Amino acid sequence: MQRSCRSLSTFLSSNRGFCTSSKAFINDKIVASVLFERLPVVIPKIDPVVYGFQEFSFRWRQQFRRAYPEEFLKKSDARGKGEYHIDFVPAPRITEADKINDKKSLQRALDRRLYLLLYGDSYGTPKGQDVWHFPEKVYKSEETLRKCAESALESVIGDLSHTYFVGNAPMGHIAMPPTDKKKDTPSFKRFIFKSQVIATNKVDIKSKDFVWVTKDELLEYFPEHSEYLTKMIIS
Repeated sequence: MQRSCRSLSTFLSSNRGFCTSSKAFINDKIVASVLFERLPVVIPKIDPVVYGFQEFSFRWRQQFRRAYPEEFLKKSDARGKGEYHIDFVPAPRITEADKINDKKSLQRALDRRLYLLLYGDSYGTPKGQDVWHFPEKVYKSEETLRKCAESALESVIGDLSHTYFVGNAPMGHIAMPPTDKKKDTPSFKRFIFKSQVIATNKVDIKSKDFVWVTKDELLEYFPEHSEYLTKMIIS
């Protein structure tokens, strides 16, 4: 028994690679990014197959519905036809921003989620080379990584009163090792937090350029990470 315990302790002490010093990660920078989204404003169109099934289910239930007295039905029809009656006209799904493909407007793709992308300097790219990226900030001395993400978004929109951060933990992360094209740039890790636009349809963006894009459009801006982003962004 003593021999087996001694051999086990020897094995653990010689094979604990996961417990070694983290010097390899000390020099890695940590970047907090924000996936800033606008939720759908209108209900998405129902798939024709789903609509057909709902129509069939409704007609099937109508066969067994309870027959109400004619007097009751007449009273229900008369409700809302007084002087306070208002004819409801739904707003169009296709807006002017959709017609001219204005990606700087939140009044487009009302039945889809929109995500904010900025154009400018980004950590990990050569100086002077502007690229499309999420709002970001290099982690320094903030209390938490979420605080760093909040600071990154605040520097772009100026005020967080119309935002909501979903949780305290990031929704995903991407390890960025140095490449042949970026040998001078050290490796770093990008942690992505989710935040949402709340109770407003206009956000003032401080950036060289910006766009509000759908998920499909967003993937076109990051072809090298499209597979990962497809799994991370569920919409």
